[in-house]
Amino acid sequence: MSAVSDVLLVVIVAVAAYLCGSFPTASIVGRLSGHDHSKEGSGNPGASNVYRTSGAAYGLVTVVVDVAKGLVPVAIALTLGREWAALAWACATFGHILPLGRFLNGGKGVATAGGGSLPLFPLLGIGLVLVFAAVVKVTKRASVGSLTMAALLPIGVAWFRETDAELLASIAVAGMVIVRHRANIGRLLSGEELKVR
Repeated sequence: MSAVSDVLLVVIVAVAAYLCGSFPTASIVGRLSGHDHSKEGSGNPGASNVYRTSGAAYGLVTVVVDVAKGLVPVAIALTLGREWAALAWACATFGHILPLGRFLNGGKGVATAGGGSLPLFPLLGIGLVLVFAAVVKVTKRASVGSLTMAALLPIGVAWFRETDAELLASIAVAGMVIVRHRANIGRLLSGEELKVR
């Protein structure tokens, strides 16, 4: 491919993945369940807050769709190569965290980041989900499970990666998730973090 074609493909993959990641799952589920998750619970438009305010069924729908928002663009981009999939992974996560449709006020990125890891690193992705579940069961706090997953993600990718782009993407994804949890970290330190039911 020519340099122009390469640049065009980068733009297409990045924008498509971003738009997929920015799909407003929690807002739509909120309307269906009669709740406004931006004003209830933690105020975060993510699966944990939907679960907390609308119940398990709506929370499950939210997490499945949010996982798909990462999985689908990465799986499609993977047909072009692992570097392209890594780009889609980072952009889909970015889209979930900073969606234009919500004035850059999105979710924490955990489910979308996790979904994006599955086409590239299925065993690692499944392992991190199990770690998340175990940590949440023990601590009763989704944020602790999310932060644990984010911290372990680049370590796992460093072990399983086939390209440097995958490691760079995992560092970017983990960094975005951790920064997005900065308020949770503050509440954890002060003992005010909300628990899951």
